[in-house]
Amino acid sequence: MSSIEDYILSHIDEEGELLRQLNRDAHVNLLRPRMLSGHLQGRTLKMLCRMIRPQSVLEIGTYTAYATLCMAEALEPNAMIHTIEINDELEDFIRKYLDRTDLKDRIRLYIGDALKIIPTMNETFDLVFIDADKRLYSEYFDLVFDKVEPQGFIIADNTLWDGKILDGTQHSDRQTIGIKDFNDKIAANTNVEKVILPLRDGLTIIRKNP
Repeated sequence: MSSIEDYILSHIDEEGELLRQLNRDAHVNLLRPRMLSGHLQGRTLKMLCRMIRPQSVLEIGTYTAYATLCMAEALEPNAMIHTIEINDELEDFIRKYLDRTDLKDRIRLYIGDALKIIPTMNETFDLVFIDADKRLYSEYFDLVFDKVEPQGFIIADNTLWDGKILDGTQHSDRQTIGIKDFNDKIAANTNVEKVILPLRDGLTIIRKNP
């Protein structure tokens, strides 16, 4: 971690004990703990939720539920997060932390394929957070767009993808291809406003036009 990152983390809100425990647990027991949102991005997602004040949130890609818990902290009591995780081996880990928070009534967990689950949901969303299979970002966007309220938001994680979006992509690197195609698709979309923040691995904020 760089000195500037240390400085930032020492000058923002703390992540809280439950999230610290989750973070440590993930780094000890999970294969890819780097996928976890982490302190800075978690506080950023919480702040964005404070600003947007969504009543209904869809998260595609729960992983450890770190980001889920951060967003839930900012929700009003009658708001709800619907979060989808395809890896059923993570369910016990996720539920262990959801069961320990007093925010669990604001969170509904689905285990399965988002591409199959989302069409069955009779919901519209003020905020969608995409942080799942990078190969499918464009498909996720197309699937949720009509379910996003006018002036609602879609936030996509990892859109700078370790800088690989600037490299000559190997034909077999489908994740990089997926992110590049998504970024190009959003850049050309006149039905949304968009900005990419160079936060961690890139965070794209997309606002649906009225």
